[in-house]
Amino acid sequence: MRVGQNPIKSIEEIAPPAPVTVVVIVYIPFLSGYYAESLDVLKLCLGSLRANTPQGEYDLLVFDNGSCAEVRQYLLAEQAAQRIQHLWLSERNLGKPAAWNAALAAAPGEIVAYADSDVYFYPGWLQASLETLRAFPKLGMVTAMPMLIPEKYSTTTLDWAKQQSGVKLERGELLPWEDFWRHARSLGDSEAQAGEFYAQNKAVRLTAKGRSYYLGAAHFQFTAPKAALQAVLPIPAQRPMGRVRLLDEAMNQAGYLRLCTADWHVQHMGNTLPHPQDLLEAPAGLPDRAEKPATASSFWRSGLVRRLLQRIHGWSFDKLHRS
Repeated sequence: MRVGQNPIKSIEEIAPPAPVTVVVIVYIPFLSGYYAESLDVLKLCLGSLRANTPQGEYDLLVFDNGSCAEVRQYLLAEQAAQRIQHLWLSERNLGKPAAWNAALAAAPGEIVAYADSDVYFYPGWLQASLETLRAFPKLGMVTAMPMLIPEKYSTTTLDWAKQQSGVKLERGELLPWEDFWRHARSLGDSEAQAGEFYAQNKAVRLTAKGRSYYLGAAHFQFTAPKAALQAVLPIPAQRPMGRVRLLDEAMNQAGYLRLCTADWHVQHMGNTLPHPQDLLEAPAGLPDRAEKPATASSFWRSGLVRRLLQRIHGWSFDKLHRS
């Protein structure tokens, strides 16, 4: 039996959500090995978002995909301090595609700005992203940094640009190597690996209304209309990190344009705190970590030993995470 009336019924209005929902997915299962610095990277990510995004223009939705207790405690403290508006704590790792399906669909804003938990935000990143969305019809994804992305993921954008009299198309070595390598090394690529990809893929640059953009967008950071995401979700989710390109492919097949800005407004950091010289504008308090000379012997660099250690690492990860 109900006693009295729910007092919420007397409230005539509620505050609407911010027009933009920033969505960050976090997965830090433990604080050692590969993930030893990941919590510090997450703190730098959210700190740069808070420092370089105007208050009131966005709500923050964090989806924790089964992280360890220390990470969950940090996120709960951030929510208690009103720095996270929506916090989703998953009991286990659903995989990135399934987390996308849940978090992107749940975002209340009309615009969704997604980022992995190792993205650094520079001042003006949101304004640059929104201006790009407004500048093009049916733009589905914009990544706020220059990227070299294979053309096959953006055929819709390419076909559209070829039909526009006011759009100039160029193809070639248009993305400076320094810009490409800055991002590639944050992914753990060797300079040889990065150089091979750089040589095999030519950048496509679009110029419209006096501004230039690169063809394609990246799934580690993008801003998208909520309606475009609703048109392509859910995406298949069979593996934790498998086929994350399915989001790119789905956007392309659904007829949405995908672009990158020509200037750096965000940056991927990776699983370790960046050196001050690696960021375009190093934040105060970032430790000055000088590079250590390589001292590994040829024994540890041998292919057989590396494969053995990788097997041990995989076995220990399974025991720690899946048991």
